[in-house]
Amino acid sequence: MNFTEALRETWQFFSGGGLFMFLLALCSIAALTVIILKALTLTRLKILPDRLGQEVEKFEEHLEAGTLNDLQQEFSRGENSLSRLCSVALRNAGRTQGEVQEAVQSSAREEIVRMHSGMPVLEVVITIAPLLGLLGTASGLVTVFADLDDKEIIGLGIAKALSTTIVGIAIAVPSVIAQSYFSRKIETLSARLEVLLGRVVSACHQHVFFFDK
Repeated sequence: MNFTEALRETWQFFSGGGLFMFLLALCSIAALTVIILKALTLTRLKILPDRLGQEVEKFEEHLEAGTLNDLQQEFSRGENSLSRLCSVALRNAGRTQGEVQEAVQSSAREEIVRMHSGMPVLEVVITIAPLLGLLGTASGLVTVFADLDDKEIIGLGIAKALSTTIVGIAIAVPSVIAQSYFSRKIETLSARLEVLLGRVVSACHQHVFFFDK
């Protein structure tokens, strides 16, 4: 089978699904777009760089040694979630610990929402892709059984009708895998952010005199 024949058979396979196959194609495009965007944006470099995380772990040491200026400048640039949240903590330093925690938590919720952006699209695709496939199959079977005279045509019609179910499941499976992977990654990064920010807030409260200068 040459490339042209393979392309023709592929086109016939997808075109046989009619409207439902078109809707499944839209689902696959939406899922692929989200997966690519999350792969590009949900990285440690954009959320919690390892080097910055190590420096934040030594935040109290920097305070005591008076070497916080370079770290403050990096926070102010806001190039990742950790730096933006630490910047919020420093801007509110001098207030009570509860007030600082509240300010940081409010900003953290915004960062978490940003990390979850696109995930609802994957959840929708996971739900509706198999259902669209089943609808396409049911619709095709109704057409097939409308004419029971030719058994060969019935067999071909059933095979053609089942194509939408195959495509629906084929879209849902990688979407489930991607959704599970990204959800776990968000959970891990969020937990790490919480630990580091807790240290920053505690250090700001214990060394409030540094920020009152």
